[in-house]
Amino acid sequence: MKAYQKENDYSYTLGVFPTIELLKNKPKQVTRIILHSQADKNSGIPVIKELCAKESIPIEISDKTINKLSKKGNCYAIGVFNKYQTVLKEAHHVVLVNPGDMGNMGTIIRTMLGFGYRHLAIIRPGVDVFDPKVIRASMGAIFNMNIQYFDSFETYRDQFSAHQMYPLMLKGAKNIHQLEITDQYHSLVFGNESSGLPDHYLNYGQSVFIPHTGLIDSLNLSMALGIALSHFSKRQFEAMSVLEFESAIKNKHI
Repeated sequence: MKAYQKENDYSYTLGVFPTIELLKNKPKQVTRIILHSQADKNSGIPVIKELCAKESIPIEISDKTINKLSKKGNCYAIGVFNKYQTVLKEAHHVVLVNPGDMGNMGTIIRTMLGFGYRHLAIIRPGVDVFDPKVIRASMGAIFNMNIQYFDSFETYRDQFSAHQMYPLMLKGAKNIHQLEITDQYHSLVFGNESSGLPDHYLNYGQSVFIPHTGLIDSLNLSMALGIALSHFSKRQFEAMSVLEFESAIKNKHI
């Protein structure tokens, strides 16, 4: 088995936890599981074996393959799967314009899922979300997401014209803390890590800025996204008690 290439029609997870998430959420896409000969040291391996037995997914033992594909010495499992396509539905969206950092992308996907956002639009060119580095950084959260690529922001906007667009920009016209969130579906639009959004995005919907001190020039993309998601999802969470929160976490409802 060769190391990942973007043009491949398959990809793979690196690690026990992402592999479990793959098996739980996309079992029909999985072609095989590869385990390390010392894998039974990890408490998650029985879960992997149980899920594979349930779906009749073959398991093979190959230290050579794992050592070749993983740069870390504590990788005990790899899940090989066929790439798949998902389509965005009418829901709240995050839109990333030309994202370029794989680690950031994984963190963003995991953060989105934590705040109940499961629909991500990526405007090309952009990071390959099936790169194993992205999958690992997302801790397998990617397998709970709908992700769709678009050739331009205008193509996305035309398809979801009923959405309220909120470009997040340093030059944004509205302080995020002064926004009143409605029930209308919205799209939170972010630029890439190095340059943000071009000025013409000020003309799309309601541009927004996140205030911060002048001691920094800008916020990291994944940090800005986390702040925005926390603000826009507060109506979902503000009435939740501690017991309700603990129950939701335990049962993975949020």
